[in-house]
Amino acid sequence: MKATGIVRRIDDLGRVVIPKEIRRTMRIREGDPLEIYTDKDGEVIFKKYSLMGGLSDFAGQMCETLNKTTGHVTVITDRDTCIAVSGAPRRELAEKRLGEQMENLLEGRKVYLYQNGDTPIPVSDEGTRFFVTCAAPILAEGDVLGCVLFAGEEGELKAGETEQKLLQTVSGFLGKHMEG
Repeated sequence: MKATGIVRRIDDLGRVVIPKEIRRTMRIREGDPLEIYTDKDGEVIFKKYSLMGGLSDFAGQMCETLNKTTGHVTVITDRDTCIAVSGAPRRELAEKRLGEQMENLLEGRKVYLYQNGDTPIPVSDEGTRFFVTCAAPILAEGDVLGCVLFAGEEGELKAGETEQKLLQTVSGFLGKHMEG
């Protein structure tokens, strides 16, 4: 844990404002859930809460199945990171932070299919060699929780309507599963 040098007071309702520069750096958006931790030394720690994070084992099994069925590198993300990967070395994508273009793709709430001539969208902002071939957002009660995607290396970004429909089906299932 590192000190920021920023001090904030608690208001009469018990609220603390998280400074804009920290929210931007940590990619905390309005409405994002935060989990609160305390320790015996009196520290209070806020951690971004991911509903999808609790599904990592299930998401891993889903990725493996999709990868075996299609042969595509398969990734399931929450809003910030890749939580499950199959078909690629885990160290290249697992727990890597999503790139800004991926975040924009999620915010668009639409199924994405790479077309020849499009600028490839990197899966991670950490310089991986994998780009999005096809992606479907996971929506639950109107909120974007993450996405299911197929990835490939540049020059090998081939997917069609079948892959698109498959990802829509899986993302729809995951969204319903998260609702209850």
